[in-house]
Amino acid sequence: MRIILLGPPGAGKGPQSERIVERFGIPQLSTGDMLRAAVAAGTPVGLEAKAVMESGGLVPDSVVVGIVADRIEEADAKRGFILDGFPRTVEQAKALDAMLAEKGLSLSTVIELKVDEDALVGRIAKRAEETAAKGLPVRKDDTPEVFKTRFDAYRRQTAPLSDHYSGTGMLETVDGMKPIDAVTQDLFALLERHAEKAVS
Repeated sequence: MRIILLGPPGAGKGPQSERIVERFGIPQLSTGDMLRAAVAAGTPVGLEAKAVMESGGLVPDSVVVGIVADRIEEADAKRGFILDGFPRTVEQAKALDAMLAEKGLSLSTVIELKVDEDALVGRIAKRAEETAAKGLPVRKDDTPEVFKTRFDAYRRQTAPLSDHYSGTGMLETVDGMKPIDAVTQDLFALLERHAEKAVS
């Protein structure tokens, strides 16, 4: 299964991805990790990315897609993968679709964790208060102000992916405001259906 999990910061994509990895035995592919590994390995696209990063530039979509293309050829990704942090824009989504098509592959599903922004801000604020009350340092990402900034960036850049994948008939949604175990059950039920379809 080739999966993209969408959702804003704080929606729980990380914990749910870990559970999907454990249940279905497919790797979670983080673009940050893949970039660092490609640079360290000195692959052609890794060297290209290194040159861009050293000059202080943003790694272009074509290079990121090239790194994803190399990574999914590895043995552990043959049965599928979850993409983490990519695509972030509709342009990247189109480039990803084209690259997969060249390999004779396609995405199995795109699942969006639907959440309520106000409730999430409240959840983040409560977590920050509880952390501070224990005398522990509060992570910068765990302040409502930073969270709102990240959410705004998501809304501008990444939320249009919902419309893109909805238009292709690929998008499915799960209520991300449910308790974490209930979200996992809903995700597993969706993915089991896709696994059965792939076998039949």
